Amino acid sequence: MDGEEVSKVEGETRRRRKGKGKERGENPARNRQQNNFLPSSSLSGCQIRTEVSKARWVEEIGMAQVIEKNGSLWATTGVIRNGNLYCHIEEIGYLAQIGALVLLDDGENVMGLKDIFTKCADRRYGCTWEFFEAYRDLKSLGFIVGRHGQPWSLKHDNLKPNSNFTVDTDFIADRIEELQIGAANLIFDIYKPNSKFKKTDPGAPSFIICLVGDWPPIRKEVEYLEEKCKLVPLKFCHVNHGDVRFFSFPEVSLPVLP
Repeated sequence: MDGEEVSKVEGETRRRRKGKGKERGENPARNRQQNNFLPSSSLSGCQIRTEVSKARWVEEIGMAQVIEKNGSLWATTGVIRNGNLYCHIEEIGYLAQIGALVLLDDGENVMGLKDIFTKCADRRYGCTWEFFEAYRDLKSLGFIVGRHGQPWSLKHDNLKPNSNFTVDTDFIADRIEELQIGAANLIFDIYKPNSKFKKTDPGAPSFIICLVGDWPPIRKEVEYLEEKCKLVPLKFCHVNHGDVRFFSFPEVSLPVLP
């Protein structure tokens, strides 16, 4: 997704927000007062929230460290590393768009939605725009979403700060390679809504999401992916210009003809 497309998405979000505000008769002055710490470029595209968190982008690891945590959403968002909470770019994009997160750069400057969306489309962070759209759709449906195969929580007390990101950087490197190949690949572990969800003991996912391109996977690919999922159900996701669709391939037994 290039800069022009990002601007279109941001502009469309702004127009929808403006229209809703007129229908509800909102007070713009009161909203500005309540949200003066939100990114100015994304105010019109965000929902108004009283619980807003802050995170600082760390380019070296391709994630953001949460420095001010507010709200219950963090029980099912972000990964814990060495006692610190970090979030991936797709999580940042979703939270920023709904007005739940302010992202700062290394100079303590607030990053707007356009800059965040640009990062969401950057393969260097193990993400593409389609990857982000799939995540955003699943979260809006209420599911708990984590990157496939990545632990929710890791603790290494004997390691120095930031030295425990080997798992994350290796994961991102593998994800970049898969995305460049363009083949169907497993991207998310999905859990049904659960108020008792624990990152330290998440249990087996309800199903696993595989992102596919313009063509559905062939039978051998499906069998290979199902083998990698072991006993966890596999569902496929196709994204086309904002239209997110999910489907699966159930087994069908055909009768033997005489």
